[in-house]
Amino acid sequence: MAPTWARRGKRPLFRRVTKERRALSTAVALTLSGKIYKRHFEGSVNSQKLIETLEHVRRQIPGKFILIWDRARIHRSKITKAYLQKHPEILMEELPAYAPELNPEEYCHGNVKQGLKNARPACRKEMRSMLDRGFARLRRRPDLLLSFFHAAGLSVRKLRLT
Repeated sequence: MAPTWARRGKRPLFRRVTKERRALSTAVALTLSGKIYKRHFEGSVNSQKLIETLEHVRRQIPGKFILIWDRARIHRSKITKAYLQKHPEILMEELPAYAPELNPEEYCHGNVKQGLKNARPACRKEMRSMLDRGFARLRRRPDLLLSFFHAAGLSVRKLRLT
């Protein structure tokens, strides 16, 4: 990471790596067993990319699991609904329409982004590497993962680290 600097009394200038707002997106799943599953995508996450993420999670978690997410458009799309109907092992619970404060994943993403606030990656590959290091750091910090669930108002006593 490169430090930022400016002359005294002057604001530092920040340059974007790309002109695209969403050059790189990450879909994340947190579990009560202290695991983080993630997928990076070029551009914004759409329904097809979301299904790729769900497939990745299904391969990692055998059997039934409960998926708790917000009511984003991609979560309610016909493609996503059709996928979920084909997979009854995925039980779905929806959060209120716009309530990021109730979603532990938002705190996870926020923590990783906080660690990158002064970063100036030269390219997408470097940005992806920085994100990977941020999520790897969280995987080693079950106390932080637990705090994300608590911050979302979920009464989880401890993570089942297995």
